[in-house]
Amino acid sequence: MLHRDEFQRVKRLGVNRYTAHFIVSLAENDEHRPRLGVVTTKRLGKAVRRNRVKRLLREFFRLHKGVLPPQDIVIIAKRGAADLTYAQVKAELEVVLSFVGAQDGACG
Repeated sequence: MLHRDEFQRVKRLGVNRYTAHFIVSLAENDEHRPRLGVVTTKRLGKAVRRNRVKRLLREFFRLHKGVLPPQDIVIIAKRGAADLTYAQVKAELEVVLSFVGAQDGACG
């Protein structure tokens, strides 16, 4: 997702779920496939740190899009998210997206 109106629609119509480092909003879409939107603010740090968080979230999405619901998913990173490893990001998001136990290799 790239456009402001898409992010606003998810915020307006979506369901929010919370973890220690992320706010995840989910909303139905007409495309019947999962789509990702990532929000990182300057509270996370300089551009290098914000971009690292975005890369981690995109990698999680890439490895799990086969088991994600066909919805628009907006992930807002909170303070402290830039210090997480991929394994920590994966553990937090698997719990909130309700597919605990899914293996990276099995997700297609």
